[in-house]
Amino acid sequence: MNSRRAIFTAPAASIALVALGAALWGTDGAFRQPLVSPVARWSPYTIVLYEHVILTAIVLPFLIRHRHGLRRLDRGGWLAAFGVAWGGSALATLAFTTAFEYGNPDVVVLLQKTQPLWAIAAAAVVMRERPLRQLGWFLAPALVGTYLLSFGTLTPSEAFSGAQGRAALLALVAAALWGAATAFGRRTLVDLEPQLVTATRFTLALPLLAVIALYEGVVAPPASADASDWTRLVGLALVPGLFALMLYYRGLVSTPASVATFAELAFPATALVVNYFVLGASVSATQVLGFAILWATIALLHRLPVSLPSATSDGLAIRPASAAG
Repeated sequence: MNSRRAIFTAPAASIALVALGAALWGTDGAFRQPLVSPVARWSPYTIVLYEHVILTAIVLPFLIRHRHGLRRLDRGGWLAAFGVAWGGSALATLAFTTAFEYGNPDVVVLLQKTQPLWAIAAAAVVMRERPLRQLGWFLAPALVGTYLLSFGTLTPSEAFSGAQGRAALLALVAAALWGAATAFGRRTLVDLEPQLVTATRFTLALPLLAVIALYEGVVAPPASADASDWTRLVGLALVPGLFALMLYYRGLVSTPASVATFAELAFPATALVVNYFVLGASVSATQVLGFAILWATIALLHRLPVSLPSATSDGLAIRPASAAG
């Protein structure tokens, strides 16, 4: 067995594509939050279901034409594909959408800055990417920053008893699932081209979402749905959905998961600006402090080198920086 490992650096253009795709994710709240408002009264389950109906209708012809490519997936590849679709596309999006019903949209979005912590852990298991042991020293300030960002000066009993606590927990669930989906996406890209990964992500997620919506009894859109709601749904599916993921997966081909997850922080950064101008959202001074602590921790995490098994990296378009036995 080849036990050699190497330190890899991703091409700047690939990282830029990941960041650009993530920046488009930042427009998500502007489309999604008005749909869950008391005025529109869409169920989160209905929103995510129809979002994936639109996406699947767009990508299904491509998936049918290129279905032979799916034969390249082995058992691990299929598990990764379902991990991306069910975890990252279905359940994470449901948790994220539901969180908007309870809390400040900026807090919901800012908690997505915890994604690197989840993605690094998942990448270590799925892709055998290994940051240095010093990573553990950064977990404490990251947890402190996350708590301050979520709850400010509230005690734990106060924080987790109200709507804001539910919103924060749902946002963290979404961050964890999306962080893990980054690693699963890298695994799927070993066998499939980016366009096929995007197509399978949406298509495999749709049956699960349909079952959940049927169980909840919210398959039909609300009676109050109007043309503006459907326009938002189409925009939601295309801009932070299809277009963003096409760019994202193109860049992820040449970017280790534990590096890509830092580029994905363009998501909450863009979302803050969009939410401020479109939704009028704001955060408290204590939550800004938590945001700063979390940002500083993640910025330092990004400086830690990442190693990959040399044998499993030969087929990837990633530049080796140095080798380690």
